[in-house]
Amino acid sequence: MPRARRRMRRRRVATAAVGTAVVAGTAGAVHHHQNKKYAQQDAAAQQEYDQAYEQGAADAQQSAPPVQQAPPPPAPAPEEEDVITQLERLAALKDQGILTEEEFAAQKAKLLGI
Repeated sequence: MPRARRRMRRRRVATAAVGTAVVAGTAGAVHHHQNKKYAQQDAAAQQEYDQAYEQGAADAQQSAPPVQQAPPPPAPAPEEEDVITQLERLAALKDQGILTEEEFAAQKAKLLGI
């Protein structure tokens, strides 16, 4: 091959490489610019959202009626003796002879709701 052709071929390759680099560099710059633009838009949208949220919270606090607390529950009544304990006491009184059989039966029926 003559030298002139080699030079032309080299120039074509070099020109193509330079053209590719320019295109790639431009694409990179455009991509960076777009990302920066989108980030700014996102930040502005987030700031608007935050302001609207804070305003809504402030409005809700101002318009809400004061919260009334429920009165505390009444103190629990002292527990009544359970039925078994009362029946045991009645049985002990009957065994000691303090209660008759009829009195014991009447009290037992009253406790059991019979």
